[in-house]
Amino acid sequence: MLIIDSHEDIAYNMLEFGRDYLRPVAETRRLESGSFAQRDNGDTLLGWDAYQRGRVAVVFSTLFAAPARQKVYEWETLVYPDGDAEAAHRLYRAQVDLYHRLAGEHPNRFRLVASRADLEAVTAHWDSSPAGEHPIGLVFLMEGAEGIRSPAELAEWYDLGLRQIGLAWAGTRFCGGTKEPGPLTDEGRALLKAMADFHFTLDLSHMDEPAALECLDIYPGPIIASHVNCLALLPGYATNRHFSDRVLRGLIERGGVIGVVPLNSFLKVGWLRKSGSRREEVPLSVLADHIDHICQLAGDVRHAGIGTDFDGGFGLQSVPPEIDTIADLHKLADFLRPRGYSESDIEAVLGGNWLNHLKENLPA
Repeated sequence: MLIIDSHEDIAYNMLEFGRDYLRPVAETRRLESGSFAQRDNGDTLLGWDAYQRGRVAVVFSTLFAAPARQKVYEWETLVYPDGDAEAAHRLYRAQVDLYHRLAGEHPNRFRLVASRADLEAVTAHWDSSPAGEHPIGLVFLMEGAEGIRSPAELAEWYDLGLRQIGLAWAGTRFCGGTKEPGPLTDEGRALLKAMADFHFTLDLSHMDEPAALECLDIYPGPIIASHVNCLALLPGYATNRHFSDRVLRGLIERGGVIGVVPLNSFLKVGWLRKSGSRREEVPLSVLADHIDHICQLAGDVRHAGIGTDFDGGFGLQSVPPEIDTIADLHKLADFLRPRGYSESDIEAVLGGNWLNHLKENLPA
């Protein structure tokens, strides 16, 4: 089975911490031992050896920067002044440039995926032989659209390889976001109209519910949620970060895929990391509950996927104990089989549903 992960903050961590994802996981953990990266984010879950062991063939690789009002740590550099689209644009472009360099300098290890032909080349390499090393396909995903200065520059982003855009992280000028509620704005509607002309995939993750619901009604292009969990399984959750069944059903009706997140605080209300270790373990079976909830809403397995959000502000200390690296996502199969999921069902959840989404929506 191939894994397709719909959300990884690769460029952010390379630029912020100097992480080298060509290294084995253990080497990065050794080098970062005692550092602010390990102290505040935790031990990395990603590395070249783990990608290969886990058969992680494709990753939605993010472009991400935070507004200054959301800055938490003094060491954070990938932040832009609130409302400064020019500064946000520079930070996002720097990450695009990094991905292009990474693929250009290491074509046997990382390849940019902007078309069906690119995708087929990557997956064919993995399918050709179980032995040896295989390239990781990188599909750009913009998380928060403040780096888009105007709808007119979408052609430039498209030419750079961008195919997926989320309007929000925190609130943006386009819509409300996590911890900053608000509807879709006129600027947001204008951006959606321009996005549709290029057949961009819209990622609803982080959007406030009224904005997400309006997008489901008005956006004619493909819609996904790259990394979100089920609010119905998180009673009393304190923010608008996760999606109600109403939004999930809307995504299912639109043919969208929903990537669930193996983060303890997204699986157990009130979970906190303390003293550099897991305060309380949250088993991987709880993530399987979220997968099953989506499948029960849909009546099939075609809409559930994995969106890890690794290494997005957390690490080893904040994930279920069965997971040491991304290679361990295959262990989800052990929690799905007893619920009646077949091997083909499990293959769909681990990667097949995202693969179908990409085949249907990337340009030829």
